[in-house]
Amino acid sequence: MKAALDAYVERINAGDVEGILALFAPDAVIEDPVGTEAKTGAAIRAWFADTVAFETRIHPLGPPRGSQGREAALAFDVEFTPPDSPRLRIRSIDVCSFDAQNRITYLRGYWGPDDIGPAHSRA
Repeated sequence: MKAALDAYVERINAGDVEGILALFAPDAVIEDPVGTEAKTGAAIRAWFADTVAFETRIHPLGPPRGSQGREAALAFDVEFTPPDSPRLRIRSIDVCSFDAQNRITYLRGYWGPDDIGPAHSRA
Protein backbone atom coordinates (compact mmCIF):
# COMPACT_ATOMS: atom_id res chain seq x y z
CA MET A 1 0.00 0.00 0.00
CA LYS A 2 2.80 2.40 0.85
CA ALA A 3 4.54 1.56 -2.42
CA ALA A 4 1.28 2.28 -4.27
CA LEU A 5 1.06 5.73 -2.66
CA ASP A 6 4.72 6.40 -3.53
CA ALA A 7 3.93 5.39 -7.13
CA TYR A 8 0.86 7.67 -7.06
CA VAL A 9 3.08 10.65 -6.24
CA GLU A 10 5.70 9.69 -8.85
CA ARG A 11 3.14 9.17 -11.61
CA ILE A 12 1.24 12.38 -10.93
CA ASN A 13 4.50 14.34 -10.85
CA ALA A 14 5.51 12.66 -14.14
CA GLY A 15 2.17 13.49 -15.79
CA ASP A 16 1.45 9.79 -16.46
CA VAL A 17 -2.36 9.49 -16.66
CA GLU A 18 -2.35 5.82 -17.67
CA GLY A 19 0.16 5.00 -14.94
CA ILE A 20 -1.99 6.77 -12.35
CA LEU A 21 -5.13 4.93 -13.47
CA ALA A 22 -3.31 1.58 -13.25
CA LEU A 23 -3.02 2.12 -9.48
CA PHE A 24 -6.83 2.08 -9.12
CA ALA A 25 -9.23 -0.86 -9.10
CA PRO A 26 -11.79 -0.83 -11.95
CA ASP A 27 -14.62 0.02 -9.54
CA ALA A 28 -12.64 2.64 -7.58
CA VAL A 29 -14.26 5.68 -5.99
CA ILE A 30 -12.66 9.08 -5.36
CA GLU A 31 -14.17 11.57 -2.92
CA ASP A 32 -11.88 14.59 -3.01
CA PRO A 33 -12.51 16.55 -0.96
CA VAL A 34 -14.61 14.51 1.43
CA GLY A 35 -18.20 15.71 1.28
CA THR A 36 -18.25 16.32 -2.48
CA GLU A 37 -19.79 14.08 -5.11
CA ALA A 38 -17.89 10.83 -5.56
CA LYS A 39 -16.13 10.18 -8.86
CA THR A 40 -16.14 6.76 -10.55
CA GLY A 41 -15.32 5.29 -13.96
CA ALA A 42 -14.86 7.86 -16.73
CA ALA A 43 -15.07 10.71 -14.21
CA ILE A 44 -11.86 9.43 -12.58
CA ARG A 45 -10.07 9.36 -15.94
CA ALA A 46 -11.23 12.92 -16.69
CA TRP A 47 -10.17 14.09 -13.22
CA PHE A 48 -6.64 12.76 -13.67
CA ALA A 49 -6.45 14.16 -17.21
CA ASP A 50 -7.18 17.57 -15.65
CA THR A 51 -4.66 16.85 -12.90
CA VAL A 52 -1.96 16.40 -15.52
CA ALA A 53 -3.16 19.35 -17.64
CA PHE A 54 -2.96 21.60 -14.56
CA GLU A 55 0.76 20.73 -14.13
CA THR A 56 0.06 19.19 -10.74
CA ARG A 57 2.96 18.40 -8.44
CA ILE A 58 2.65 16.57 -5.13
CA HIS A 59 5.12 17.34 -2.36
CA PRO A 60 4.82 14.69 0.41
CA LEU A 61 5.24 15.95 3.96
CA GLY A 62 6.55 12.55 5.07
CA PRO A 63 6.32 8.92 4.04
CA PRO A 64 2.96 7.18 3.55
CA ARG A 65 1.48 5.64 6.68
CA GLY A 66 -0.14 2.21 6.63
CA SER A 67 -2.62 0.47 8.89
CA GLN A 68 -3.17 -3.07 10.08
CA GLY A 69 -6.15 -3.12 7.72
CA ARG A 70 -6.27 -2.34 4.02
CA GLU A 71 -5.81 1.43 4.34
CA ALA A 72 -2.95 3.90 4.11
CA ALA A 73 -2.63 7.68 4.22
CA LEU A 74 -0.38 10.36 2.80
CA ALA A 75 -0.05 13.98 3.96
CA PHE A 76 1.15 16.36 1.27
CA ASP A 77 1.03 19.76 -0.36
CA VAL A 78 -0.21 19.74 -3.92
CA GLU A 79 0.44 22.58 -6.35
CA PHE A 80 -1.42 23.10 -9.63
CA THR A 81 -2.53 25.78 -12.06
CA PRO A 82 -6.25 25.68 -12.92
CA PRO A 83 -7.43 27.49 -16.06
CA ASP A 84 -7.43 31.27 -15.73
CA SER A 85 -5.96 31.12 -12.23
CA PRO A 86 -2.62 31.67 -10.54
CA ARG A 87 -0.79 28.59 -9.32
CA LEU A 88 -2.41 27.26 -6.12
CA ARG A 89 -1.42 25.03 -3.23
CA ILE A 90 -3.68 22.73 -1.23
CA ARG A 91 -2.60 21.10 2.03
CA SER A 92 -4.21 17.66 2.00
CA ILE A 93 -4.28 14.20 3.49
CA ASP A 94 -5.42 11.35 1.27
CA VAL A 95 -6.70 8.20 2.95
CA CYS A 96 -6.96 5.22 0.63
CA SER A 97 -8.51 1.76 0.91
CA PHE A 98 -6.89 -1.04 -1.08
CA ASP A 99 -7.90 -4.39 -2.52
CA ALA A 100 -5.86 -7.62 -2.25
CA GLN A 101 -3.76 -6.55 -5.28
CA ASN A 102 -2.89 -3.26 -3.53
CA ARG A 103 -4.96 -1.26 -6.00
CA ILE A 104 -6.76 1.78 -4.63
CA THR A 105 -10.48 1.10 -4.20
CA TYR A 106 -11.45 4.29 -2.38
CA LEU A 107 -9.55 7.56 -2.12
CA ARG A 108 -10.76 10.22 0.31
CA GLY A 109 -9.09 13.64 0.25
CA TYR A 110 -9.22 15.63 3.48
CA TRP A 111 -8.93 19.36 2.88
CA GLY A 112 -11.17 22.41 2.93
CA PRO A 113 -11.26 26.08 1.92
CA ASP A 114 -8.81 27.07 4.67
CA ASP A 115 -6.22 24.67 3.19
CA ILE A 116 -6.03 26.48 -0.18
CA GLY A 117 -3.58 29.28 -0.88
CA PRO A 118 -1.01 30.54 -3.34
CA ALA A 119 1.68 28.11 -4.41
CA HIS A 120 5.23 28.48 -3.15
CA SER A 121 6.89 27.54 -6.43
CA ARG A 122 6.22 27.00 -10.13
CA ALA A 123 5.85 23.30 -11.12
